[in-house]
Amino acid sequence: MTGNQTAEGPKHQKDLTRRKVVVAGAGAAVAVGTGGALAAGAFAGESGAKGAKGTSASASSTSSSGEVCYQLTSETTEGPYYIDADKIRRDITEDKEGIPLTLTLKVIDSETCKPIADAAVDVWHCDALGLYSGYESFSNGGGGGAPTDAPTDAPSGTPTGEPPSGGGGGGGHQEPTSDTRYLRGTWKTDKKGFVTFKTIFPGWYQGRCVHIHTKVHVDGEWTDAGYEGGNTCHTGQFFFDEESALAAAEVAPYATSTTERTTLDEDTIYDGSGVQGGLLKLKYKKNDIAKGVLATITMGVDPEATRTGQDS
Repeated sequence: MTGNQTAEGPKHQKDLTRRKVVVAGAGAAVAVGTGGALAAGAFAGESGAKGAKGTSASASSTSSSGEVCYQLTSETTEGPYYIDADKIRRDITEDKEGIPLTLTLKVIDSETCKPIADAAVDVWHCDALGLYSGYESFSNGGGGGAPTDAPTDAPSGTPTGEPPSGGGGGGGHQEPTSDTRYLRGTWKTDKKGFVTFKTIFPGWYQGRCVHIHTKVHVDGEWTDAGYEGGNTCHTGQFFFDEESALAAAEVAPYATSTTERTTLDEDTIYDGSGVQGGLLKLKYKKNDIAKGVLATITMGVDPEATRTGQDS
């Protein structure tokens, strides 16, 4: 899909300069774009997502005129279970059971705050019981519990080659061991930088909190075969606040998991920086999360950078 992406640029330095982007209202991350209207107003209640130590998940408003500032979105490790854009689609659910999740993303240039159109956005995550498609023999789902000596977000057994970099979600890339591809997909951003995926609320597995992986590719070409060439300018993860994770854990099939869940504060990948670190803004009906969740976030990326997640 995106060609050979082994070249890497200088190690990423987070740009802490706050830049402004004018939006229709203070809730920039929930602006209705492609697919956003599908879920707008669909949920009576809203969960105010909070990060580690009470960090607010919503972007901070700088004035009543609706100006909102964004920082460069944090880079994270790719993890071992990435498959290079097998499925060009927006609905990645297939037949997996779980709480319906509408994931609406906006991609902007962190320097200019302008939306990035025609970018290829990948998302992938585990199912309700912690299994990744293509890697069921590696990922430790929660049906019978995980081995006590299993590594976090890494395959069991003796690794080959260099030791995995980073902890709790790092690990070198592993080749798929099955043909399944549920809960994976790639789609392009519209002219306003929006892209929407239909999926399910992820489950969890040993050593990691509830999360979704993502990549953003730019400067490639959309063809009948998919997306070709270009550059991976962002590799990150999206995170869910504790209130939503606890609520989901009470719903089948999540409630059948026997795997101990790592909390957001305990996770070794989430950096505690709220939206900048990938914390999603969530909307769902209070006391009835099973009806569905709307998750939104704006990603500020550097389109000229190469960020494959191998140097994070």
